[in-house]
Amino acid sequence: MANVELSSLLERLTLLESEKAVRACMNRYMYLCDNLDVGFDLDELMALFTEEAIWEGRGKRYGKSFGQHVGQAAIRSMFAKYTQPPAHFDTNVHFLTSELISVEGDEAQGSWVLLQTSTFSSGKSQLSSARLSVRFQRENGSWKMSHFQTESLFNRPVKTPWDQPADLPVPE
Repeated sequence: MANVELSSLLERLTLLESEKAVRACMNRYMYLCDNLDVGFDLDELMALFTEEAIWEGRGKRYGKSFGQHVGQAAIRSMFAKYTQPPAHFDTNVHFLTSELISVEGDEAQGSWVLLQTSTFSSGKSQLSSARLSVRFQRENGSWKMSHFQTESLFNRPVKTPWDQPADLPVPE
């Protein structure tokens, strides 16, 4: 009886640790995307993908804007455009919510709703939302993305930059 309970606890612990690692992989990806800039070293970002990974925009808007990129070399090439002068973003922040993660052995599936606030180097700003569906694979003990899909929910231009230089209002 005790061995069955211990085995069940170990399975649950492995599942929770896997979910945490998948979440950490996705959060690291978003952090790195927030910091894409001229001269950004793409090695750490690419390390989050399997060698044969697929990165794709889905739906009418993102399918057209982003297309599909198969393999690390193609994904790197897509991201490299954001590291060339002139800088694409002045401010870029990704927020993730509505997380669902399921793990089965060495594979996992995650979905999130993304909210992205961007100010471009041109001075224009945008608020975007997308649904992310991401498959993960465990390779040599590390969780990596094997198929990243993003589909637009909405995009809205914003008239002023997100970050304003005004002092924050605080009580005196």
